[in-house]
Amino acid sequence: MKTSLGIWAFGNMATRFNAGGYKPELSGVSTAQKVRTAVAGLGDLIDDYEFHYPQELAPANLDDVREALGGHGVYAVASGLHLDARFGKGAFCSPDDATRAEALRLTREAIDLAAEVGAHVIIWPGIEGYNYPFQTPYTESWARLIDGIGQAAQHARDRDVTIFLEHKNSEPAMKILMRNIGMTLHVIHKLQLQGLDNVSVNMDWQHLIMNGENLAEYAALLAAEGLLGHQHANSGWGTFDDDNMVGATAFMETLELAIELRRAGYGDNGERLGFDLYPYTEDAVGAVKRSVLQWRFIDGVAAKVDGPALREAQQRKDAVAAYELVYAALGA
Repeated sequence: MKTSLGIWAFGNMATRFNAGGYKPELSGVSTAQKVRTAVAGLGDLIDDYEFHYPQELAPANLDDVREALGGHGVYAVASGLHLDARFGKGAFCSPDDATRAEALRLTREAIDLAAEVGAHVIIWPGIEGYNYPFQTPYTESWARLIDGIGQAAQHARDRDVTIFLEHKNSEPAMKILMRNIGMTLHVIHKLQLQGLDNVSVNMDWQHLIMNGENLAEYAALLAAEGLLGHQHANSGWGTFDDDNMVGATAFMETLELAIELRRAGYGDNGERLGFDLYPYTEDAVGAVKRSVLQWRFIDGVAAKVDGPALREAQQRKDAVAAYELVYAALGA
């Protein structure tokens, strides 16, 4: 399975408590320089890269970034509306028509850039939501959100671009509208009723873990629906969007996911394992490298599990037999 990496792993690691970041020396460093650092340190461990539009990648720096990529590609362009202060109270769901129109314009531009470089587009509507009870007209906000994503999907289809929708329960909006897999599927099904079939799901592992959503279960369900579009690999404690190294926590859940991805043939048609990491105080090259190598180990264990025997145990819902097989693959 080929890989991609969000270049934000090489930023200054800002938090709301430390706006300058835990790596202040990286404040103001250009995207091209971040790419050079990543490519030099990671080499062929990472095939292609992902960028937010327009903060990390835009027409103005595209040539510099392409040169820095040194033959690696741009796999995904992610909408950066959550990084723009103008959209603090929503972008697609903003009650202000002019603000919403600007969000739609920027999204069309991101799609156009993705079409130019042969990339996919990630829409993570993290700014689309609310912070307080009584703050939001829910019906109208949801209607504007679905309409906005629909407009983006239509433009993307016209440009032969696939959109990956990514959910999260909170942050930056305290209550994000599209905050779980069910709501994500609700949006996709609404779009399908409009004939828009170029939208699938980006599974950010820590976003699911935060919700108590089972990684393997949802990967299997999405694959069965033909909606398993992309993966953002990471891990965390489950209470916040830690974006820690793959396999640092939730090891068994990640191993089960690896088995389901193999069953689904994920990667056979060019799908990627995209690494979405935020190494607050760790060396970025080291954290990404460990994530790739730890994933390879986990996937290697998945390959050793006796697949037919596991399926037979699962058909009986025999947890004891299933764990015998899993631990045998681990060397027990």
